[in-house]
Amino acid sequence: MTNFDYDLITIGAGSGGVRASRLAASYGGKVATVEESRVGGTCVMRGCVPKKLLVYGAHYASHFEDAVGFGWTVGDVSHDWGALVAAKDKELNRLEQVYHRMFKDVGVFLLEGRGVLSDPHTVEVGGKSYTADKILIGVGGWPFIPNIPGREYVITSNEALDLKERPDHIIIVGGGYIALEFAGIFRALGSKVDVLIRSGSILRGFDHDVCCTVTQELDKKGIVIHPDCVVRSIDKCDDGQLSVMVDNGKEMVVDQVMYATGRNPNTKGIGLEEAGVVLNKKGAIVVDKWNRSNVENIFAVGDVTDRVNLTPVAINEGRVFAESFFNNSPMTLDYTNIASAVFTQPTVGTVGMTEEQALKDHAVKIYMSRFKAMKHTLSGRDERIMMKIIVDKDTDKVLGCHMVGDDSPEIIQGLAVALKCGATKAQFDATVGIHPTAAEEFVTMRDAVPDSADV
Repeated sequence: MTNFDYDLITIGAGSGGVRASRLAASYGGKVATVEESRVGGTCVMRGCVPKKLLVYGAHYASHFEDAVGFGWTVGDVSHDWGALVAAKDKELNRLEQVYHRMFKDVGVFLLEGRGVLSDPHTVEVGGKSYTADKILIGVGGWPFIPNIPGREYVITSNEALDLKERPDHIIIVGGGYIALEFAGIFRALGSKVDVLIRSGSILRGFDHDVCCTVTQELDKKGIVIHPDCVVRSIDKCDDGQLSVMVDNGKEMVVDQVMYATGRNPNTKGIGLEEAGVVLNKKGAIVVDKWNRSNVENIFAVGDVTDRVNLTPVAINEGRVFAESFFNNSPMTLDYTNIASAVFTQPTVGTVGMTEEQALKDHAVKIYMSRFKAMKHTLSGRDERIMMKIIVDKDTDKVLGCHMVGDDSPEIIQGLAVALKCGATKAQFDATVGIHPTAAEEFVTMRDAVPDSADV
């Protein structure tokens, strides 16, 4: 028995918070979750899920074009943006109800409103105070928009998912995965798309061959990437369009400007500093391997910690937290070899080290293949697949696998298991491929890239 209202209060009903709350309650804890918006959080309500649904919708543009090469006669086709958004919203409503039922089934109390810490054990919600032995922060991140003249006219990925009309011409500022995924969506559905990036290349932090391949494929689709380009100001024109001035003095007039220039931890105004919780320079909660902050009873999981900002990571952080503190089964999360995907068109799948990372501590061999998918021998589409394996020269251990091409996330997921088990290139070579598939190329690459063995 304790003097607290709850054993655990979780602030934020996103992926990590939901998993932690449900498990803690299933292990006998009295749990409440605080949410000021929609249960499901960023991923389900304004991120991965709705974005992927729009990506699926965008794919049909290429499907219709490719069908001709296989003997189909395709008549006039058109796309209804409003119908796609409505269908997406219907699915999100269904998913939110699923989350509510999951809470109800395990006895998690939902406190609707903004949760603010008033001390290390007390959360204020809607004018009422609730106490807990442990408090878990899972409030995620929020899109960052730089402070430039006209920032009030721009949208972020949040608003892009709910636009009433598809813009005929859109500028997307940023070269990360969110920017490029939305660039693909809008372009496939008929918009003219310009991508403005501050640096010289897209997808910072990804393997350089991935970046180069994606750049080439986006260019083929008519997405124009402007490197070394900084927006100075945005003004609204009399006709409702937006005038964008960039640092070279050029003016671009478009229907919409979307910023995808990163996300910051959503920690402002929830009482963390007042409760004594240490934040880093970016505003993220500093935690140890047990997801514990410097305040003994306050924990954090997910993007609010700014460690590895991926939904499955947040889910697993929530799981290990609940196991450790509500099931007497202490465990921590291994952050090595976490696979990830970018749902550009074509998609990216990656796991392990990039070539640049590997070269810091290893002598490496590089195996790489570029080829046209069998499908496109008939469709006629000018699209190439890129696959890359990075191998430690001394141990033969596979350090990283990277792919650009259709189904790459599905393929890389299996390879992530292999890397987690410490697979070697010899074991890749000994694996019999599935024919005819693109995936078999990962187990049939025999010759290292010339000179890579001596890098």
